[in-house]
Amino acid sequence: MWIARVTARAIIVFARLLTGMRANWQGCVPAAVQRVYFANHSSHGDFVLIWGCLPPELRPRTRPVAGADYWDRSPLRRFIGRDVFRALLIDRTRSDPGSDPVALMRGALEGGDSLILFPEGTRNTTEARLLPFKSGIFHLARACPSVEFVPVWIDNLNRVMPKGEFVPVPLLCTVTFGQPVLLAPDDDKDRFLARCRDGLLALAPVLD
Repeated sequence: MWIARVTARAIIVFARLLTGMRANWQGCVPAAVQRVYFANHSSHGDFVLIWGCLPPELRPRTRPVAGADYWDRSPLRRFIGRDVFRALLIDRTRSDPGSDPVALMRGALEGGDSLILFPEGTRNTTEARLLPFKSGIFHLARACPSVEFVPVWIDNLNRVMPKGEFVPVPLLCTVTFGQPVLLAPDDDKDRFLARCRDGLLALAPVLD
């Protein structure tokens, strides 16, 4: 739909004007390879920055993983989530016992798409740098072991859009892409989650 493409461009232009978003490809380069980009999560706009920092040719095949309970809440959100960004919407309430988030993500990867996901599972509004990771990223890596899992640290967006505020504060935001993590033969769940977490924290700016 042409209106979805125009809306996507408008959202990216607005995000750039507001945040001056800058991509820092520190551990890999943008390439047409299948990846799962996993990032810290502090704002509903997180995936927009990651998606907008990708080269235009990679965006159509890169889908954010998001909660259906949020993006299906109104016709406008549904249009932005489903049509503009082709988000893979997950039923986080598990109201349908047959809805398996890992199976849905695996299906998207097997269909040739890349994904953007947030292993904390929810927005981090605490003082901790990261919340504990959910196990889904491990099960997805085990189901699709050849896919690269790329850590992405988003810096400053939580200060641009503080929770509970309606007026954004213009600040420079940096999106840093790290070295891909691959599932090792001897990785169990705890070891893989720890490696993913360490890879993500290694990209975070040093605290004063």
